[in-house]
Amino acid sequence: MTLNPDTNTAPRILVADDEMSLRTVLAAILRREGFRVSSVKNGKEALDVLHNSFAHDQDDFFALLIADIAMPEMDGMELLENVGKKFPNLPVVMLTAHGTVDHAVTALKQGAVDFLTKPYERDEIIMVVKKAVMQSGSSSKAHHSIATSLESLFVGDSHAVKHVRELIAKVARSPSTVLITGESGTGKELVAHALHHESQRKDGPFVRVNCAAIPKDMIEAEFFGGPSKPGRFELANEGTLFLDEIGDLPFAMQGKLLRVLEDGLVERVGGVNTIKIDVRLVASTSHNLTEAIKRGEFREDLYYRLKVVPIHLPPLRERLEDVAALVQTFITKCNHKLDRHVTEFLPEAIALLKTYRWPGNVRELENVVERTILFSDNAQVSPADLPPEIAASVDMENHDSSMKDIIRRATCSIERDLIIKALNETRGNVTQAALRLKISRKSLQMKMKEHALREDDSLADSVAV
Repeated sequence: MTLNPDTNTAPRILVADDEMSLRTVLAAILRREGFRVSSVKNGKEALDVLHNSFAHDQDDFFALLIADIAMPEMDGMELLENVGKKFPNLPVVMLTAHGTVDHAVTALKQGAVDFLTKPYERDEIIMVVKKAVMQSGSSSKAHHSIATSLESLFVGDSHAVKHVRELIAKVARSPSTVLITGESGTGKELVAHALHHESQRKDGPFVRVNCAAIPKDMIEAEFFGGPSKPGRFELANEGTLFLDEIGDLPFAMQGKLLRVLEDGLVERVGGVNTIKIDVRLVASTSHNLTEAIKRGEFREDLYYRLKVVPIHLPPLRERLEDVAALVQTFITKCNHKLDRHVTEFLPEAIALLKTYRWPGNVRELENVVERTILFSDNAQVSPADLPPEIAASVDMENHDSSMKDIIRRATCSIERDLIIKALNETRGNVTQAALRLKISRKSLQMKMKEHALREDDSLADSVAV
């Protein structure tokens, strides 16, 4: 990472430590590395700075918070808890003078990305900070957005969502290794959290390692630790270790990981003693590992050791029937965050959203809803309120089609889906389905005829008129 301290694009770091000499030295070290640094003496001041920064310039929000555990007024652990609730995308590195595994586990369990033991070496702090900034998703600025919650992932009645819910319920309480696959933004980390929180290990640590963000020469120490610092396997003992983007793990490390999974033993880098660990492993990847195996980039034996229980998350474009429910969930969250009072996205707006391909999946949909609500002055969102790229990206089968025609076709598709869903839920009882849809029985019969549902093979044997 090459940084230019003279520009406003260098990542911003906030340091919170009650010892003035230590925060001064730390700030000087980081500034020499090209970071922009602000410092405060306690957790309360840190929260005030974060709130003011986010309110005035979200695009130049802090990329990292470094906080001491022992501080007056608001200590580091209370600060970490507040940051997790109010700024969930902000990485936090904790400083501790105690250096015990217990402190590290507690901090990591509450959301810290790493910790440092005082007194720390200059090279160590630089390494940890650069890794944390890389994991924040940006080397120039940290973007703050609403964190997609577990509830958001499981919103919807599509077959895909139901299948994921069923798999989690079946395997969460087992010790089996799980491999989660899917495109970026589909919710792989959320599934990993769900597996942990529904397991018997829920009171133990949940430790995440982003295999794609760790330099190759650091990854062994990250996994197994060093002479004075435990690795992620030790920190996850009696809990869950989530290896995100396992497909980016260097080939040389894959064999070492396989041995740990088979033996349950780790040895710190430079150490001589083996340590017994009890860890439930969950891995994820957005890569096609079978193709990586063919290219000689991923070990086949490790692949099958990880794939005891496979869970695949489909892209949003394959579960468009869930878009309306997801939007409504995000409306509630965005109203609370932005102090807005949007009540709904009109059917025409939902229809337009369903024509979009969603390369960023659920995460992108959430960002679109937030942006729309932020700039809309209406309680009801119409197609005109949506970001221009949504309409611009519509795949027009006929270049003569107008936006109105596209929305009309999409609205018809939504209407048909809702009718089918209501009929399925009422075992084909038209009267009950009409009540659910809040329309008259006669109107429903007319719409069923319009959509040729009486002739639909999937409903022909069940519709009771």
